[in-house]
Amino acid sequence: MTKELESMKGQLCKILYKIGALKFGTFKLTSGEISPYYIDLRIVPSFPDAFHRICDLYINLIKQNIGTENFQRIAGIPTAGIPFASVISYNLHKSFLYTRSMQRKHGREKRIEGMLAPGDIVLLLDDLVTSGKSLLKAASSIRAEGGVINDAVALIDREERGREELASDGITLHNLLKVSEAANTLYDIGAISDIELKTILKQRKEK
Repeated sequence: MTKELESMKGQLCKILYKIGALKFGTFKLTSGEISPYYIDLRIVPSFPDAFHRICDLYINLIKQNIGTENFQRIAGIPTAGIPFASVISYNLHKSFLYTRSMQRKHGREKRIEGMLAPGDIVLLLDDLVTSGKSLLKAASSIRAEGGVINDAVALIDREERGREELASDGITLHNLLKVSEAANTLYDIGAISDIELKTILKQRKEK
């Protein structure tokens, strides 16, 4: 692991702590599963400095792990991935599109908003990954329109088998942090308790 990547991980953990993005309780996730903790990255755009820095972290991760020459378009995953994808597309001079959680029932009945030509290589972008279902659904919509999906990028992998599910569909997940790394870093800086650390680590399904 490079020193730059290690620094990026630490910066993200400090941002999450500063804006209060980590919550404990009982939460129903997008996947439908119940979790004893929640990482709320939807609040990030409400903090301009944090939003700017996190978008920079995404960009650095994409450049290091994927390479901007290896895709033409960036697709935001509804809803949390869309604001990040929009800013990152702009900064990387890439075409932006987003998939709909449900197909429109009027007009052109689109599943995808934005321009997509057959053969275009599309990078999927989301805030975090749990089961991988949202990314797989988006990939299916894009492939149905002729797009090519090889990679997906997210800030955090909750380590609940999303990576494996994506890999089985030919998609490589690139993430800045695993939730276990985030939990251990937050514990080391005194941001979460021993009980909260164990709560997060117990929830993982990837060992």
